[in-house]
Amino acid sequence: MSFVLSKLLWFLVSPGNLLVLILAAGTALLFTRRLAHWGRRLVVAVTVGFVVVMVTPIASWVALPLEERFPRPDLPERVDGIIMLGGAVTPPITRDRGEPSVNDAAERILGFAELIRRYPQAHAVFTGGSGRLAGQDALELREDLAVRGALRQVGIDPDHVTYENESRNTWENALFSQRLVQPKPGETWVLVTSAMHMPRSVGIFRQVGWEVIPYPVDYRTRFGGRPFVRFEFDKQIDALQDPIREWIGLVAYRLMGRTDSLFPGPAHDRTAAPAGS
Repeated sequence: MSFVLSKLLWFLVSPGNLLVLILAAGTALLFTRRLAHWGRRLVVAVTVGFVVVMVTPIASWVALPLEERFPRPDLPERVDGIIMLGGAVTPPITRDRGEPSVNDAAERILGFAELIRRYPQAHAVFTGGSGRLAGQDALELREDLAVRGALRQVGIDPDHVTYENESRNTWENALFSQRLVQPKPGETWVLVTSAMHMPRSVGIFRQVGWEVIPYPVDYRTRFGGRPFVRFEFDKQIDALQDPIREWIGLVAYRLMGRTDSLFPGPAHDRTAAPAGS
């Protein structure tokens, strides 16, 4: 139920959809006698919102705290396992076109492949099923098939990787993968996902008792916190979607008890627990 509810709520509160819905409501109110003044206010508010999104680095301001929360670590000489979260491929296009289709988070696959080469003895795991409301039973719409093809294209034997393809969100990524690979206490596992997604991911893995080393990739902001400004509304609103989703996810997952804190941070900010504890 929480999975379905999250998808429906995101449709309503995602920045682009929300602005359009408010604009539609304001426009409708303009044609009423008693509420026309509220319609004008809503239309003006949406217009201001469009301008702010287009001419300010608001997307960078929202994303920067997320992406800078976990710096890229100095990895140890030995790693027991590497786990990559789904979200870097587009299964429907992969199915239709017959070749792997990657999206804006393709760096997850590149980082995963890099670590597999660096630690060939490590247990490599991919976790990701389908995050779509429809077609949950269609195996060809799950992410593992596209990831297999993408790994092959970057020179990694896809059979070297263990695949978990039942999970629909990050909570299930951690829970189902833990059941599948059963990490042992004292093992060293590296988690690969987008830098923006890392705080929530680490908090979830800690909550299920699986301590991981965060290996962030797929940065969307500039080094040193310098704002990245595009005077193009479509790109700006698209850049705002993911960080807004992450902030909402952090609050929602904390309220549901799925993360260990509201804004999970590096291990030195807390008492570390061994994997499998």
